[in-house]
Amino acid sequence: MKALLIAGCLGLLAADAWAISRYDPTRMSCDRVQAVVERNGAVILRYRSPRNPSLTLYDRYVASGRFCNFDEVRAGSYVPSADLKSCPVYKCQRVDFDDRRRRLIFPFD
Repeated sequence: MKALLIAGCLGLLAADAWAISRYDPTRMSCDRVQAVVERNGAVILRYRSPRNPSLTLYDRYVASGRFCNFDEVRAGSYVPSADLKSCPVYKCQRVDFDDRRRRLIFPFD
């Protein structure tokens, strides 16, 4: 019983480590969005779809490739911000190692 209680407490501590911050980039300047991603390492950015405002779009954005899984690489992406329609950020993109054409397009680097 004691072991189960200790394991439960350790599980709760580990759950805090998996917490990830969520932000709305449309309420921040592009510089601030990039600084938040850099400071936290990985964040979730949520914003309304420009095509359909009733939809909320979100994804996980990272500061470096070390925040990606082993089968992913850091790839360039864009999110809207308060001052720009296309604020450059990075997110993890899955790599298909079986694909002989292995091309990744990085919009910026």
